[in-house]
Amino acid sequence: MLILAKAVMAIMLGFCFSVFFGYFAIKLLKKRHIRQSVSSSLGKKHLAKEGTPTMGGIIFIIPTVVIMLLLVLTGRIEFSTNLFIVLFVFVSYALLGLLDDVLIIKKHNNEGLSVFMKLALQIVIALIFFYIFLSSGNDPIVNIHTLGIKLNLGWFYGMFLLFVLVASSNAVNITDGLDGLAGGLSAIAFAAFGIITWGANWAAGNEEVAIFCFVLVGALVGFLVYNAHPAKIFMGDTGSLALGAALASVAIITNHELTLVIVALVFIIETLSVIIQYVALIKFKTKVFLMAPLHHHFEKLGWSEVDVVRLFWSVGLLLGMAAIGFGVWI
Repeated sequence: MLILAKAVMAIMLGFCFSVFFGYFAIKLLKKRHIRQSVSSSLGKKHLAKEGTPTMGGIIFIIPTVVIMLLLVLTGRIEFSTNLFIVLFVFVSYALLGLLDDVLIIKKHNNEGLSVFMKLALQIVIALIFFYIFLSSGNDPIVNIHTLGIKLNLGWFYGMFLLFVLVASSNAVNITDGLDGLAGGLSAIAFAAFGIITWGANWAAGNEEVAIFCFVLVGALVGFLVYNAHPAKIFMGDTGSLALGAALASVAIITNHELTLVIVALVFIIETLSVIIQYVALIKFKTKVFLMAPLHHHFEKLGWSEVDVVRLFWSVGLLLGMAAIGFGVWI
């Protein structure tokens, strides 16, 4: 019962702080004219969103970080290297996304950091992650318990970290295209990983990392108060890159990389739809989807934005429950 009480309290703290902070953050972003530019290719419904404040990721990032620091400083939770790694990745990718958002706003288009610069900065973050991870006594091993697979990658583990971080962060970024879609799916994913992480007692500081997940779940639900349709604010790259990278880091330190594939399968399918569409257009001069990512394909079929989000959330919830069964029980 104590575990349940801690989880509920963490969610409540995240939610209350996020809702309170979000009210003032939106006012500030509007005052600073920090607004979203919308591509004309998305249609009239999305063009109506032109001018909506962006960089809303701060609404769940700042409350989560502040709450975790307060819990550590007041002795409610213990500080651990793994908790530091997760917070470091979370904040680093948030700053990377923030820089991208700032450039997009200044240019008044959807072109921020160059692909090369984004990758270079992500390599730096992955290298720091790798160094701290090894320095704290962890081994560069991919351990898939369920399948009995244990691979010692040595220095190639750094490349593995980079791939997982880049893939996960960009998958959430691609999915962030409808009101509440990425936020809701991320809340479900972190709730699942909060439960999974609490049972990963082989990972140092697993309970503290689980509390981070639950605080973030509450903060994301608070963010959805403002981001659900019709959205009063968008999370921007500030939020989407931070969420994907943090989810990947939690999976890595708990040796649940395979479970991440189940939890994040909607994000993965969204990413694959973009890749498939690109290859089909380049190689075969044809389209597989009416529009990519996949959520826009459903819109082109005549689905309302709310119905698409509701469907994706439902699938995400089923996958989250399946992942808990796979990661904790099977």
